Amino acid sequence: MGPSTAFLWAAAVLVMLQMCTSTHDGIVDRSSRNLSSVPTDLPLAAEYIDLSCNHIHQLHKGEFKNTTLLRFLNMSWNGLELIDTETFHDTPLLENLDLSHNLLRNLSDQRYLSFTGNLRVLNMAWNKFENMTLGREFSLLRKLESLTLGAKVISLGDFKNIANVTLYCLTLSLEEELDYEANSLMDSHAEKIQVDLNGGKITQSELLADALSFFVEVEVRNISGGYQYVKTQLSKRAIISTRTLSVNNIVIDWDDLTQLINATLYTSIAQLSASDVAINKPPIKDTPLAETSSMQSFTASRAAVTSFFFSQEALYNFFINLPVEHCAIVETSLIHMTCPKKQSPILELDFSFCALSDSIFSRFEGQKTVECETLGNVQNLSLVGNNLKNLQVVSQRLQYMKSLRHLDLSINSFVYDGSPYCKWPPSITVMNLSSGGLTDNVFNCLPKGVETLDLQNNQISVIPQLVHKLLNLSSLNLNANRLRDLPVCDDFPKMTELLLKSNSLHAPSLRNLKRCPNLKILDASDNPFTCTCPLRHFIRLGIQTEYKSGHSGLELLKWPEGYHCIYPEAARNSTLEIFQIPEISCSASLLAATILVPSVVLIVSIFFLCRRLDVPWYMGMIWQWTRAKHRARMRQLRPEDLVGIEFHAFVSYSQHDADWVKNFLLLNLEGPAGGLRICHHEKDFVPGKTIMENIITCVEKSRRSVFLLSAHFIKSEWCHYELYFASHQRLSQGSDSLVLVLLEPLPQYLIPSKYYQLKSMMKRHTYLEWPQDKAKHRLFWANLRAALQADLPSKLVAETEE
Repeated sequence: MGPSTAFLWAAAVLVMLQMCTSTHDGIVDRSSRNLSSVPTDLPLAAEYIDLSCNHIHQLHKGEFKNTTLLRFLNMSWNGLELIDTETFHDTPLLENLDLSHNLLRNLSDQRYLSFTGNLRVLNMAWNKFENMTLGREFSLLRKLESLTLGAKVISLGDFKNIANVTLYCLTLSLEEELDYEANSLMDSHAEKIQVDLNGGKITQSELLADALSFFVEVEVRNISGGYQYVKTQLSKRAIISTRTLSVNNIVIDWDDLTQLINATLYTSIAQLSASDVAINKPPIKDTPLAETSSMQSFTASRAAVTSFFFSQEALYNFFINLPVEHCAIVETSLIHMTCPKKQSPILELDFSFCALSDSIFSRFEGQKTVECETLGNVQNLSLVGNNLKNLQVVSQRLQYMKSLRHLDLSINSFVYDGSPYCKWPPSITVMNLSSGGLTDNVFNCLPKGVETLDLQNNQISVIPQLVHKLLNLSSLNLNANRLRDLPVCDDFPKMTELLLKSNSLHAPSLRNLKRCPNLKILDASDNPFTCTCPLRHFIRLGIQTEYKSGHSGLELLKWPEGYHCIYPEAARNSTLEIFQIPEISCSASLLAATILVPSVVLIVSIFFLCRRLDVPWYMGMIWQWTRAKHRARMRQLRPEDLVGIEFHAFVSYSQHDADWVKNFLLLNLEGPAGGLRICHHEKDFVPGKTIMENIITCVEKSRRSVFLLSAHFIKSEWCHYELYFASHQRLSQGSDSLVLVLLEPLPQYLIPSKYYQLKSMMKRHTYLEWPQDKAKHRLFWANLRAALQADLPSKLVAETEE
C-alpha cells in the first residue's frame, strides 16, 4: 500500500474513530474468528466493521440490515466468491469498502455496487479478475476518490464506465504476466496513478507511457527490475503530463538509478522522489550527471547501499551536484556530504535524520581544512537529527552560504564552550536550535541578524549579558528550558514574541517586562507557579490581557486555562485567575498603617526600654531563683533517700572548660563563699577504677548533676556518658536532679543527633546562662547555689565544717 492510499485509509479510519467515540459499539472487530457467515449479532450502532481473515464465501441480502450506520467494511482475505445485488441496500452511508484478496471473478458484473453510491474508497485488488472491464455500476460511484484494482488483461475501453468519475488516486496492483493494450487508461481521470508491481519487473512500456501521458502524479512501487523501460519512455519525450514521479520500495543497481535520474532531468517532470531504495553495485568513481535541468526537486528517503566496497565521495558527489533547486536526502545513513564542484543552483537542502558529522561540506588538503564555497545560493538548510557536535565548527562549515536565511539544526547533541568565534552567515534570519542540549552560553554563538530563534527543549537557565546584541530578534522560543524568571530585553530591543512555556517560573517579575517595550505576545503557560504575594502582579497582568484593559497591548497566550498554582497545597491545580491574594496581606506598610501602627509603637517602646535596663534577663534569673527556693521548701526527703549521698552536685564539663570551673565555679560554690560540696573528676575520681565506674559512682553520690554546656561539651564522648547516666538516675529516682548551665550560645542544629536527650531537656527545662556582663555574675551564682542547695547527711555536714 503506497503513501497516498495509506493516507486515505488512515483518514477514513480516523474519521470512523472520531465518529464512534461516543459509543463502544461503533467499532466492531471480528477479524480472524474463523467465521463462515456475517454474524447476526452486529450492534445497531456499528460504523466500523472488520470481518477480514475469515471464511465468508458469500454475502447475502439482509445480512447488514441492522447496521444502517455502517461507514467502513473490511471483507479482505475471506475467499469471497459471491455478493448478492442488494447486499448493501441497507447501508447507504458506506464510504470505505475493502474486498481485496478474495475470489471475485468478473469486474463487469458487480451489481451490488449500485447501492454504494456514497463510496469514497474501494479496494478490489488481488481477486480472480481476468479482464479490467468495469461494469456500468461503477459509473454510479460519483463520490469515489480512491480505486484499487487488478486484472491480467487491460484493454481499450475497460475504464469507459468511470470516465465521468474524477478520482484522486487510481491504483493498479499488477503481476508480471500483464497483457496491456496501449491507451487503455485514456478513459480514467485521476490526479494520481499508483502502479504496484508487487516485487516484479517492469515489462509493459505501453502502460508506463500511458501513465506518463494521462496523469499528473505517477508512483511506481515494489519493483525489482525492468528499469530500462522507464529510461526508454523518459528519453522518448521531453514534455509529458506528469509533474511528479515517485519510485518506492525498489531494488536497483547504481547505474540504473543514475540513468533514470539523468533521463528524468531532461524531461518536464518537476519532482522526482525515491523511497525505501536498496542500491546494488554502488560506484567506485564519479558518475556523469546532466548539468542543467528544468526539474525542481529531488527527494530520497530511507536509501541504503548493499555493498561496503564503493567510493562514498563518488556517491555523495552525484547527489550534491544535481541541477535542481530543492534537494532532500532524509532518513538515510549519510555520514558525510561533499561540496559541489561548481556554484550550485540548489536553493533548499534537507539532510534530516541522517548521520552527518561536523565535517559536512568540507574537505582536507594535507593538514588544512578547506571550507565549501559553492553553496552560495542555498536559502534553506535542514540538518535535523544528525550527529553534529560542535556548534562553533558547524558555523565555520556554513560561513560561505551567503544567501542562507532559514537554518534548522534541531535534535543534535551540541557541545559549546562559550567561545565567541562563531562564523555564521550574516544573512540568517530564522534559526532552530531546539533539542540540542545547549546551555546559557549558546547566546554567544548566534547570527547577529537572526529574527526568529527557536531554542526550546534545551538546558538554558538564564540569558546572560551578550557581547553582541541581537538587534533584529523579534521572536524567541525558550519553551521547555530551566528559566526561573522572565528575561530582560536589553539585548533584544525589537522582540515582539517571547515563548516560555514549561520552564521553572514560580513568580515572574514584571520589572523585566517593563524593559521589553515592543513585546506583544508572551506564553508563560504550564509553569510551576507559587501563588503567594510576589505573584499578584503577574496575575493582575493576566486579567488585564484577558479583558484587554491597560495600555500595554500584551497578549498572554493560553490565559487563563494554561496557568495553575502548585503551591500552596490548598490552591494546587487552581487557575491563577480565580486565586485571590488580598493586597493588604502582601503590603506590610498598608497593614501597619491601618491596623498595627499603635501596637508596633507600643511594643517597640517596651522592647527598647527592657533592653536598655536588661529587664528580661533579670526577670528570668529571679524567676529561676524563686522556683529553686520553692522546690527546696516543697521537697520532702526521706532519710533513706540520703543514704550514700556525699555531694551537693557532680559537675560534668569538657576539659577545654576546666579553667572556668577552677577559676569561677569552684570558688563560688565551695568553701565559705558557697558552702557546697562539689564532686569533679580531678579531685574525686578514685585511682584504679575505670573512668566509667568513677562516673557512675560520682553521679550516685551526688544530689544534683551540673552539666556545663558548650561547643566542646557536645564533642566529648565522656560528657555524653555522664549525661546518659545522670538522666537515667533522674528517671529511676523520680527527682529533678539535672541542672544545665549554658556557657556559650549553643544552637539546636549544632547538637549531634546522639544527644537527643539533651535536645529534649533543653526544650522542656529552663537552663542557666553564664552572663558576659560582670554586674550579673552575683545573681547568676545566687541562682545556681539556690538550685544546688540541699540537705546532706549530718555526718557529712560536720566533716565539711571541720
